[in-house]
Amino acid sequence: MGLREWSLGGVLLSPFLIYVVLALVLTGALRMLLRATPLGRWIWHEALFDVALYVCVLTLVTVVLGPL
Repeated sequence: MGLREWSLGGVLLSPFLIYVVLALVLTGALRMLLRATPLGRWIWHEALFDVALYVCVLTLVTVVLGPL
């Protein structure tokens, strides 16, 4: 996909914005899965876990979809 900016009405948008939105959607789906399973009750601090999970998912998305 590469990291080239997109022009949308004269405004340059970074492709990292798409990575951020994709990671947010994937994190939300993973959290819903965790809440549906018994693993969700082992999470001690939910907000801290959510941030850590988001950072891990964003890193994975950037590594997979980013330029080589």
